[in-house]
Amino acid sequence: MTVQDGRDARRRRYLSLGVGELVAAVVFALVLPRLVDGPDRRALWAALIPLLVVLLQGGAYWLLARGWVGRSAMPSGLAALYSAFRRLDPVLLLAGLVGVLVWLPERPGAVVAALAVWVFGVVEYVNYFVVRLAYAPTRWWRGVKERRTPRLVLDLRGARAPGSARLVARHRREPPT
Repeated sequence: MTVQDGRDARRRRYLSLGVGELVAAVVFALVLPRLVDGPDRRALWAALIPLLVVLLQGGAYWLLARGWVGRSAMPSGLAALYSAFRRLDPVLLLAGLVGVLVWLPERPGAVVAALAVWVFGVVEYVNYFVVRLAYAPTRWWRGVKERRTPRLVLDLRGARAPGSARLVARHRREPPT
């Protein structure tokens, strides 16, 4: 396999991942609200919005990564944006949980649905920004035990490697060297 073949394979994989995340976001946005009616919908939307944001960020990341995979590091501006997402998404997830609790549904099924959607948002965030959780079912437990760094985090670190001192300096609030 040549370097180009490996790059092409990764680009195809990233296309699949990116489109998959975006399709999941659309399906969740169109289907889940129809399962809960009346005032219980507020709690569901409070849980759903953070999940949709993380899925859209993830889908965009995979599609954009097709441009630099095997060629260069993540562009510094994009790395700064995703670093901001990494810090802001937990705040959004917390706000979503507060919304679920404030608008706690009356029906037990709606409570379970809203909390399950919120937990899924947290899992997606962890998978992108903390530790990789996505593995084939046959090796899921072994993969999770390895506590691998997510690809997005590796790309963020690569964008801060030598040659991108201004980005590092901006994050540390130090003058560039």
